[in-house]
Amino acid sequence: MDSLLSWPVLWNGLFWPLMRLVFFISVGLFIGNLIESLNWTRHVARFAEPLARRARLKDVSAASFSLAFFSGVTANTMLAEAHEKQTISDRELLLSNLFNSLPTYFLHLPTIFFIAAPFIGSAAVVYVGITASAAVLRTGTIVLMGRFLLPPVPEGCVPCRLDEAPDNRGNPLQKTLKRFRKRLPKILYFTVPIYILFFLLRHYGIFASLQQFMSDNVGFLSWLPTEAVGIVAFHVAGEFTVGLAAASALLQDASLTTHTVVLALLTGNVLSSPMRAFRHQFPYYAGIFRPRMAARLIVVNQTLRATSIAFVAVLYAVFG
Repeated sequence: MDSLLSWPVLWNGLFWPLMRLVFFISVGLFIGNLIESLNWTRHVARFAEPLARRARLKDVSAASFSLAFFSGVTANTMLAEAHEKQTISDRELLLSNLFNSLPTYFLHLPTIFFIAAPFIGSAAVVYVGITASAAVLRTGTIVLMGRFLLPPVPEGCVPCRLDEAPDNRGNPLQKTLKRFRKRLPKILYFTVPIYILFFLLRHYGIFASLQQFMSDNVGFLSWLPTEAVGIVAFHVAGEFTVGLAAASALLQDASLTTHTVVLALLTGNVLSSPMRAFRHQFPYYAGIFRPRMAARLIVVNQTLRATSIAFVAVLYAVFG
């Protein structure tokens, strides 16, 4: 084993890959934030009306769907107010909130992709494509559920048009720079230490030492290589970028294939979502809906989300 203090080892194994990674993360994050600030998803909201009609959702639910492309808080506030006025029932509130998972996903899709791409390269396309397919699958499921669980929409309920979407004023570049300065330090706070840690683990053969232990003691994740289980663990214990940093470090030296990395990230996504949702969503959900309803919405939403991602992950594992 080469000395850790050897300059070629440090430059080729740590400094140069990390510098390149930080550069592309910065570029990707800036582009993703700029796309969000420009509201590129505006025209996608045109799908709200026909989908809402097929799901038997009222006009307020369709309007909420359109607003969710711009602001999840605004969309949920509209649903909460309609529910308090008894314009929509508990069942329609639940289905409408689930219905909004597609625009909520697309709202953050640019940032997700442009953060993931510098870390895992082409695997980001596969990962984002699979999670996007899961979001579409969820929406299709809600449309079918609405057809069977909700009464026909009363005559005169016309979903709000696109021109009724909120006016997002302000300089997009200023918004982008503000989000960029806020998000980049948080990402680097996790990325740099994790990358260094995985460099040390590889250099000192820790992964090799863990191979036998993991094969003997890990049950339901035994189908994943030891390194991939590490990605899942970091994904669950930290933020999304922590799992990406771990995946990037392992892809750099070809320890894992793209297929395995994507499966590990999907597994970490499913396992980390419930607790993360309650930690981040419940505080603001409880401020919009009544606490019991807020908890119910989060539980159902995350259950459907985890099920859909697990389903498409299995398909990818078998046919990918």
